[in-house]
Amino acid sequence: MQFPLSIISSLVTVLTITLQALPIFTLSTCRSFCGNIPIKYPFGIDDGCGAVQFRQMLNCSADLFFITPSGGYKVQSIDYNKKTLTVYDPAMSTCSILQPHHDFIMTDIQSAIMPPSADTVFALLNCSIDSPVLNHYKNLCFNFSGHSCDELYGGCNAFRVFHLLSNSSPPCCFTGYDTVRYMSMNILDCSHYTSIINTDNLKGLGPLDWVYGIKLSYSLPDTGCERCSESGGTCGFDTETQGMMCLCSSSFNATRECGPGSATDAAVTHSSRAYVYSVFLVLGAFLYMIS
Repeated sequence: MQFPLSIISSLVTVLTITLQALPIFTLSTCRSFCGNIPIKYPFGIDDGCGAVQFRQMLNCSADLFFITPSGGYKVQSIDYNKKTLTVYDPAMSTCSILQPHHDFIMTDIQSAIMPPSADTVFALLNCSIDSPVLNHYKNLCFNFSGHSCDELYGGCNAFRVFHLLSNSSPPCCFTGYDTVRYMSMNILDCSHYTSIINTDNLKGLGPLDWVYGIKLSYSLPDTGCERCSESGGTCGFDTETQGMMCLCSSSFNATRECGPGSATDAAVTHSSRAYVYSVFLVLGAFLYMIS
C-alpha cells in the first residue's frame, strides 16, 4: 500500500515539530552537598545560592571551608536543626599540639549573623602579668563547668611546656568571643590560644576529653524561603541586585515561588512524560498507516 508523498511529508513534519517541542529541563545549579556535608539554606557554595547575607562565606574544594579574613576554617558539621556550624582551625593549638599563635578574625557581618555560640570558650594561654585580661579587664575571665584554665597546663602535653619553663603555671584566661574579637593576641599579650566547644557538657572531664574547635550559631533571615521551597524551588538571590530569588531552573527564576508549569521536579516529570507519549502516538500512527 502506498500513500501520497504529501501525506508522508506531513507526518514527517508533525513528528519533527513534536520532537523539537520536547523541552530540555535543567534544574537549579545550586549544589546540595560538599563532600558528605549537606548544603541547605541559608548557605550556598555557588554564587546566587542561599541567603545573600551568607554570600561567599563557604568554599567547597575537596572539603568545605568557612572563609574569614584570618583564613579558611574546615567545616566539621552543620546542624540545621540547632542552627550551628562547627569549624576547626588547623593552625590552632590543642591539647596535643602547640602551634604559633594567630588571631581568629571574622568580618562585622559574620560576627553579627553567626557569632561563636555561648558554649564556645576561648582559652588564652601563657599570658603576661601585664595582660589587660589580668588587670583592667579581668572581669572578662571566668571558669566553666567547674574547670579553670590552669588545668590545661597540667592535663595537656602541648601546654605542659609552659609550666616546665617557668616552674609554675603562667597566667591564663577562659573568655568569650567578644574578647578576642576586640583585642588581638598581641594586645592581650598571650602567646597562644585554643577554643573548646560544648562546654556545658564537660563537667568532670579533663582537658584530654574536651572537644576543640569553634561552634558558630547562625540565624535564618526572613526572606520568604519557605514559600519558595514549598513550590519546588531553591532559595537564592540575584547576584547583581542581591534581591531574593526563587530558583526554579537554570532558565526560569521567580521573585517568591515557582508558579504552575515551572521546571520543578514534579513539572519536569509530568511534562516530559506528556511529550514522550505524544512522540509515541505520532510514531504509532505513522507506522500503522504505512503497514
